[in-house]
Amino acid sequence: MTERFDLADTVVHIGLGSTLRAFHDWSWDEPTLTRYAFETAADGAEGRMVTMNEQAESWPTWERHPAGEELVILLEGRIELIQEIDGDERRVELRAGQALINPPGVWHTADVHEPGRGLFITPGTGTEHKPR
Repeated sequence: MTERFDLADTVVHIGLGSTLRAFHDWSWDEPTLTRYAFETAADGAEGRMVTMNEQAESWPTWERHPAGEELVILLEGRIELIQEIDGDERRVELRAGQALINPPGVWHTADVHEPGRGLFITPGTGTEHKPR
């Protein structure tokens, strides 16, 4: 049975065989992340996490995804996505409707110039963070 849900508070996991699973009432706390990791572990590096997040302010951390590429789609607003490649910063402005792919293992962050929302399709395992 399919039911409508709000992607603002739901994470959708794309698993092996193109299966989809919704994690409702999502929060970015340790218990929720641990549950997600446990329940999707069998998909390994092929699993993908689909999220829609408010982009209200510049990101306080850098992140990278060693397990694969990440697709960033800006739905509303204007941001400057910053990638660290070979020790240099590459800055790419994104406006509503524009997208960018973060290669595997590339540290990235964003400066928000006009608040909005982004859609992210990210490897479901192995994401790393560091302070900005």
